Amino acid sequence: MKVLMISVNAEEIYMSTWPLGLACVTESVRAASHTAKFLDLMQVDDIIAATQMTLEDFKPDVIGISIRNIDSQKMTGQTFFPESAHDIVVGCRSITRAPIIIGGAGYSIYPESLLKYLQADMGIQGEGEISFVETVDRIEKGASVEGVPGLYISGLGLTGPRRFEKNLDNLPLPDVSWFSGSVPKDKDFWMPVQTRRGCPMNCSYCSTGSIEGNLLRKRSPQKVVEWLRQWRETGVKQFYFVDNTFNLPPVYAGDLCREMIASDLNASWRCIIYPTRTNENLIILMAESGCKEVSIGFESGSTFILNAMNKKFTNDDVRYTCDTLAKHGIRRMGFLLLGGPGETRETVMESLRFADSLGLDTLKLTVGIRIYPQTILAKTAVKDGIIAPDDDLLQPRFYMVPGLQEWLINIVNEWIALRPNWIS
Repeated sequence: MKVLMISVNAEEIYMSTWPLGLACVTESVRAASHTAKFLDLMQVDDIIAATQMTLEDFKPDVIGISIRNIDSQKMTGQTFFPESAHDIVVGCRSITRAPIIIGGAGYSIYPESLLKYLQADMGIQGEGEISFVETVDRIEKGASVEGVPGLYISGLGLTGPRRFEKNLDNLPLPDVSWFSGSVPKDKDFWMPVQTRRGCPMNCSYCSTGSIEGNLLRKRSPQKVVEWLRQWRETGVKQFYFVDNTFNLPPVYAGDLCREMIASDLNASWRCIIYPTRTNENLIILMAESGCKEVSIGFESGSTFILNAMNKKFTNDDVRYTCDTLAKHGIRRMGFLLLGGPGETRETVMESLRFADSLGLDTLKLTVGIRIYPQTILAKTAVKDGIIAPDDDLLQPRFYMVPGLQEWLINIVNEWIALRPNWIS
């Protein structure tokens, strides 16, 4: 089968991106002996014209479309990204009768409502490396696709329960020689790397469970670093570990760092860490293996709010982590989420003062918390009358304590105005 894989994300949020997830699925398509075409709309000037030209030249039998982001996650000045994805689906429909299958992180959060909104034929919730390939195989054979794990069919809904691959080494990484031409040449580009999927932390607002599940699953450090080495040989020098919690479990993180050191990659990398169980030995290994910057989602400086968010760390944990990272020359970017359940003027000031005391290199402040389905926050929002029980939440909805928004926006702007390294 000829399979066209399209990443419709054309928005840069904080940094240039490359569709690693779609590349992994495309590699699985190629490994199954199908002919694949990879189209990243981030890299083209006219997304409609580029899609049309590719369809006419390639003439696919199946089209896979990956949805990465749903919106800009800001209460003010919102951008709803599926609108452009809908235009792509309509454009495909005008040229070909090939079935259109939706997937990606964004789709996995809203499988039914997004499939209906986009008017596609099918959608796959969760990992596509196995389910998408199985769907394509069945289409080729003229067999029914009902029952494929995680597959939604327009008008039928979910036809087969989701399945997660326990050993990520069983899923191929994108072939560097095949994909190297699709990677941005921008000197500020950081190549995304994922060593783990799933997160058991269950933060109140987080959508990771809907996307990757709650069971933490890993690739072997050796295979990850070999893949990094291959990218280094193409000239890529910077890598971004997109794992939700790079430092968990600590033993795995340490093994990964040691493998990078032994391979002498001579590369820079950044990651996201959960600010607990970050002992100095691990941070030393991170620095020695090339870590230059860490994102720390501590989200609040109030113990009460941290508990409401279901966080499993304390302010002392955050301070130790930040101080130790600074000691070893690693830049630190922190995050605050303000306005959620239980927030008051007092807890906001606690958070601002605490964040200010950390001496971070950068602090990102977000006013209002995006509500995602199947989260603790969504249940709280229903109970508090912020959203209706039947709201599918595809259109952006935010939790903001009633009566706090105007004051909160003003106080955040006042603090940002005096601190050039704080952003909103």
